[in-house]
Amino acid sequence: MAAEPIRREWVPPWPLDVAATLGIHRRGGGDPAYHVTRGGTIAVGSCTPDGAAVLAISREDKTVLGRAWGDGAHWLLDRLPTLLGADDDPAALVPHHDVVARLIKAKPGLRIGRTDRVFEALVPAVLEQKVPGAEAWRSWRYLIRHHGIAVAGVDAVKSPPSQQDWAAIPSWEWHRAGAEPVRMRTVKAAAAFDVESRVDQLRSIRGIGPWTEAHVRVRALGDPDAVPVGDYHTPGMVGGVLAHRKVDNDGMLELLEPYAGQRYRAIRLMELGVPSPPRRGHRMSVRDCRAF
Repeated sequence: MAAEPIRREWVPPWPLDVAATLGIHRRGGGDPAYHVTRGGTIAVGSCTPDGAAVLAISREDKTVLGRAWGDGAHWLLDRLPTLLGADDDPAALVPHHDVVARLIKAKPGLRIGRTDRVFEALVPAVLEQKVPGAEAWRSWRYLIRHHGIAVAGVDAVKSPPSQQDWAAIPSWEWHRAGAEPVRMRTVKAAAAFDVESRVDQLRSIRGIGPWTEAHVRVRALGDPDAVPVGDYHTPGMVGGVLAHRKVDNDGMLELLEPYAGQRYRAIRLMELGVPSPPRRGHRMSVRDCRAF
């Protein structure tokens, strides 16, 4: 018999787009730690301080229904509002461009929530370093399918491993996942570090720079100002939207300066609301280091 979940109902006092808010936690199609049903229920796996758990989130009119399974079920449900942006302040983004004003109006339910799980945000960010998303997500799928934690009562989603279990994954499994030794060593170095209480010192870990730190801060801390400097696509997107021209990282930061304090929120609105321009340059090639 399937384990029964515990439940929590919550009525957000403001517009909430659950899919847009949670979408940043999905690591490509087929993510074993993130599943969307045909009815729109979103289930996410997490290895909480109390143990592995899965949280399923659905809407019933204005009510958000959370159902959770596993040892960390209560931990996840306690933080359901926080995950969905209860501590966020979208009104802090003041538009300085007409296009930003239109994007704000088009996505009134977008919130920047936080998971409070730093290491869980760090591992996939490291896997995504300097490689196409398809390559990183392939590695993530393999590692979660083979080393993630199954939660009783849930078939479609696994929890990522604990920080200690990530450190114990043998090198040949990283190779089978298609993650070369550099990224493996970065994850293992981070696993020996108290990242949860020392998140402001992430860059002291070899292999973690401003791009990785920004992605962690957005997801784990709900930081609305974390800019992924060094991203392959973001400067071009920001330049195209705000200035109708290509810019580099310095140009992106200059264009985003009026939004200091809310720069990531502006970026996220662009990601969700502006069609991607035709790509005329060289694409990053998807490698397969499993054959190396």
